[in-house]
Amino acid sequence: MGRELRFECQSGCIDCCTQSGFVYLNDEDVARAAAFVGLTAEEFEKRYVYRTRRKMRLRVAKHARCPFLLEGGCSIHPAKPLQCRTFPFWPELVESAREWKKAARRCRGIGHGPLIQIETARTVAEEMRRGLPVLYEE
Repeated sequence: MGRELRFECQSGCIDCCTQSGFVYLNDEDVARAAAFVGLTAEEFEKRYVYRTRRKMRLRVAKHARCPFLLEGGCSIHPAKPLQCRTFPFWPELVESAREWKKAARRCRGIGHGPLIQIETARTVAEEMRRGLPVLYEE
């Protein structure tokens, strides 16, 4: 892959958090966020998580925003889920120039800031793949 990846989160920007779609979780995400907000993992899951047999995701009402997104940004930023922490270095974006460019239309930070070494981006993408394997199964 001989392309440049530049990214720097833009101050005050919450564009990535306002896109449609789901925030998928793993057990570590639930435990970390629960501890941050002062709940047990069970209480957090009951209040904020939708679980199917194979996946967990944040519970969000139709056409609503993430329950942790405030005007100033993420209210659980230090404990935010893996999917949020690794954006935009998701496998599908790092591995495809076309998808990276599409994401740039929704993210002001893509294309700005320092040059990101491709191996660094791939390492973060692999963290996402390992942390949420149910999303990347063939």
